[in-house]
Amino acid sequence: MVEESRSEAEWTARRRRTLIGLYALVTFLFWASQYLYVPTLPTYTKTKTDSLALVGLVLSQYGLWQAVTRFPLGIAADWIGRRKPFILTGMILAGLGALTMATAGSVRGLALGRAITGVAASTWVPLTVVFSSLFPAEEAVRATAILTAVGSSGRIVATSVTGSLNQVGGYSLPFFLAVAVAALAAIALLPAREETRPRRQPSLGSLGRLIVRRDVLLPSLLAAVSQYATWAIPLGFLPILAKQMGATDVTQSALVSLHIVVMTMGSLVAATIVKRTGPQKLVLGCFVLLSAGIVGAVLARGLSMLTFAQVCVGLAHGVSYPVLMGMSIEKVVDAERATAMGLHQAVYAAGMFAGPWLSGLLAEALGIQPMFGITALGCLAVGLFLVRLLPAQRAGSQTNELPQVR
Repeated sequence: MVEESRSEAEWTARRRRTLIGLYALVTFLFWASQYLYVPTLPTYTKTKTDSLALVGLVLSQYGLWQAVTRFPLGIAADWIGRRKPFILTGMILAGLGALTMATAGSVRGLALGRAITGVAASTWVPLTVVFSSLFPAEEAVRATAILTAVGSSGRIVATSVTGSLNQVGGYSLPFFLAVAVAALAAIALLPAREETRPRRQPSLGSLGRLIVRRDVLLPSLLAAVSQYATWAIPLGFLPILAKQMGATDVTQSALVSLHIVVMTMGSLVAATIVKRTGPQKLVLGCFVLLSAGIVGAVLARGLSMLTFAQVCVGLAHGVSYPVLMGMSIEKVVDAERATAMGLHQAVYAAGMFAGPWLSGLLAEALGIQPMFGITALGCLAVGLFLVRLLPAQRAGSQTNELPQVR
């Protein structure tokens, strides 16, 4: 009897490790497919139009459709009790969106393709929840930090080769390669078995209570501000400014990769740092660093200061991202976690939409660097205000005593 129990426990542990590995591989491939073309997407879009506002509009579709679909997707995943079908659909849409942009002949085609990849990115909701369910509930921040680091690794590999791919096959080659990588992600997902959970029909009352919970909503709003800055600056108009200062496609690719490398490093140490400082102080420091980095881009007269900006914004976003995500679901029961994660990601996706859209309008009217200055001031002011409203938590409290990410 004891021997049977031990064998069953070993099998369960082995199955858990296998699922963690499979979902990590899927995450790596998925985000690689989504980012293979990102470093030069702004300048590629600029070849289709002279309007910075239209460039911002194309880039904003990615965040807009995430904001529209992520919360309903979280509700649907909890409702039917399954998450894998949604993840698989996301892989397919990632490839379809990349193919649409590869063959686009106008700004309208690019906007459509970017919108499809935005819907695909909503896959992050069930993917995060599935991965987190493989860890104890009290390790929510650790699980999200690990998955964020894996996804960031995929982004790093993808963005590091964009410029070289452009030199070999033009702007379209990274898009076609993204289609192939998305297909590999779908194939890798197929062996992953999912236990069907009890169906949970949503109620307006429970949704309303979840939406107004401070421990869910405030981290989501702070994440939206951080995403606004990230998609307005490093992944938005900084590559165009770098191009104006003489950067090649390879240099632009390297700048975006540097941003993601630093972001990944921040994600890897986030769990350890939050244990020592507490989440409120840590998030506060991240917003100060975020604004300092953007100011560096405002003052830039060459690529060295733009590099400084990439490092600061990447580190601030990398540390705050898993911490805020973990905070938003840490005290939510498992049956509502996909819904809470969908809410969190829908709210921060609004920042991904507003960042390139509003900054495009401001850049068209004032210029890129004046727009950066307004962004720095606005993000600092809103960030500091929201941090003050966060529920206070002590450094080293039980919820923050998490193992170091490995």
